[in-house]
Amino acid sequence: MAKGMAVLHYVNQFFGGIGGEEKANSPVQVRDGPVGPGRALQQLLGGDGTVVATIVAGDNHVVEEKETALKAVREALKRYKPGVVVAGPAFEAGRYGLACAEICREAQAQGIPAVTGMYPDNPGVIAYRQELVCVPTGTNTSEMPAVLKKMTALALKLGRGQPLATAAEEGYLPRGIRKPVMREGTGAERAADMLKAALTGKPVATEVWVREFDPVPPAPPLGDPKKATIALITTGALVPKGNPDRMPALFSTRYYRYSVAGMNTLQQDAWESVHAGFNTSILNARDPNYALPLAASRRLEARGAVKALYPFLLSTAGVATAVKDSKNIGRGMAEELKAARVDAALLVAT
Repeated sequence: MAKGMAVLHYVNQFFGGIGGEEKANSPVQVRDGPVGPGRALQQLLGGDGTVVATIVAGDNHVVEEKETALKAVREALKRYKPGVVVAGPAFEAGRYGLACAEICREAQAQGIPAVTGMYPDNPGVIAYRQELVCVPTGTNTSEMPAVLKKMTALALKLGRGQPLATAAEEGYLPRGIRKPVMREGTGAERAADMLKAALTGKPVATEVWVREFDPVPPAPPLGDPKKATIALITTGALVPKGNPDRMPALFSTRYYRYSVAGMNTLQQDAWESVHAGFNTSILNARDPNYALPLAASRRLEARGAVKALYPFLLSTAGVATAVKDSKNIGRGMAEELKAARVDAALLVAT
């Protein structure tokens, strides 16, 4: 019999002990009791709750086969009748974050509160921020104990039906929800107090949370592509076989250039991807042109659809890269291509 509140936990294939990226399509499994980080969750719950079961599923399966996965999740919710669902934490892992978000949303649709944990720029947060009670994390799983501690406190509070205080007070990501509250002093007085605090170097807590993004103006139209030299860029971590320059699989700080002069295609035995954020097995075993379409681009060049291809490909690993490093990488690429009088670049998404 469960002691205290019944808790249902979700983890992906890695934390569930099934495997890594090669098992990302694993369907939903439901196991009694805690699994992986769920054991630490159980310790934190103490006598206040019991991890009655753990849902384990591959990242790809939940995101790509959502209806099938969520049907299995609904069956687990019906069977175990948890007081709260805990998902993750997912840290910066994008598909894992989206899966955590989907499972939290499904639980909430069934009237069951849920909590998760993710890096603030995780796609799961970006897509569903207003619907999630989400503890902010960094990018390193070494933070797991501290993050789980915060998630456990919120899970117990939600499971007991207690109202949450503000995001700043409770330690979860702001959801952009505004509620009427009583404040001391008028708005003008509070604004003046914040200004005085800022001018004297004291902490300032805004009452209106606004997330700011740098504006990125669109590039001007290319014009006539028949007169243009085109460069090929990939964030798919494409490298010569064996990765001779030791490109990192994630957390990139620079880009790499490799000659494609005289090549009509990327040969499978000569190129590979070392990207850590997607399953590279098909690309590496069959056709590296998936990561950078040299073959198709050469056909366009041969037909005169473009004037020429830049003789070097530019490559980096576009996963978990810091914003500052991303800007530096992009700036470096732009400076190189401008100096070489390249007219446009084809940036291939992963």
